[in-house]
Amino acid sequence: MTGIEIFSLSGKCAVITGAGGAIGSTIAQALSAAGAKVFLQDFNQVGLTAISNVISTSGGQSWEYICDLSDISSIEPFIATAAEKMGGIDILINCAGINRRKPIDEVTPEDFDAIVAVNMKAVFFASQAVHPHMKLRGGGAIVNISSITARYSFAMGSVYAATKAAISAMARSFSREWVSDGIRVNSIEPGYVKTEFTRPVWGDPQRAEWFKRFVPMGRLAEPEELIGAVLYLASDASSYVTGQTIVIDGGLTAGGDFDK
Repeated sequence: MTGIEIFSLSGKCAVITGAGGAIGSTIAQALSAAGAKVFLQDFNQVGLTAISNVISTSGGQSWEYICDLSDISSIEPFIATAAEKMGGIDILINCAGINRRKPIDEVTPEDFDAIVAVNMKAVFFASQAVHPHMKLRGGGAIVNISSITARYSFAMGSVYAATKAAISAMARSFSREWVSDGIRVNSIEPGYVKTEFTRPVWGDPQRAEWFKRFVPMGRLAEPEELIGAVLYLASDASSYVTGQTIVIDGGLTAGGDFDK
C-alpha cells in the first residue's frame, strides 16, 4: 500500500480500554472512522453508550463492555468476549487510567494499589490476554497510552508517574518478546490533555499560567491531537516500528527558555 491507504484499518478488530473517557472515546471514533470494528470497555455505562451511539450513527460497528479493570479477574473474560464478538483481535489500545493527586506523604497503601491496579497491572494482563488472539491472526498492534509524567515529574503525581513510566518500559519489553509473533508494541506519552480528568490542573489559574509560560506551544493538548499518532502505530504505516515511544507534549521536553 502507498499513500493514505497505509493508515487504513479496514477489516481490523480493535479493543479500546477506557473508551468512555475523553481520550478513549476520541481514539475509538478515529479507529472506527479508519475502518476498524471496535470493542469498547469502561466502567462508565453513560460514557460508553455515548461513544457507541456516535460510532453507530457514523456507520461504524461497535460493542460495549462494562467492567472494572482493577479487578484483574475481569480481564480474561473481557478479552475473550471481544475476540468472540469481533471474530478476533488485531489492535489493543490500553487507554484506561486513574489518578489520585496527593503529596507523597499522604499517599496511602490503598491509593497506591488502586492506581497501580488500573494503570499498570491491567495494562500488563490485558496485553497478555490479547497475545494468543493476535498470534492466531498472524500479528497485531498494541498501543499503551502513557503520559509525559513518565519522564517529566510534577508534584502530587508520584504513583501515577511511576505507573506511566512502567507501561512505557513495558511496551519495550513486550515488543522484544513478541516480535516473532508479528505483534508490535509501542507507547504514546501525551503531555497534559484538556479533559475532565485533568481539570484539577488546568482549572487552577496558577497552574494554567504555568502551561502558558513553560509549554512552548503555550497550551494543553486537545484529545484529537493524539489521533495521528494512534492511527500511525495501529496501522501498517508503522509496520517497522516496535518498542518505541512517541511524545506529544507541545515541545515541553525539548528544552527551556532563559527568557521565561
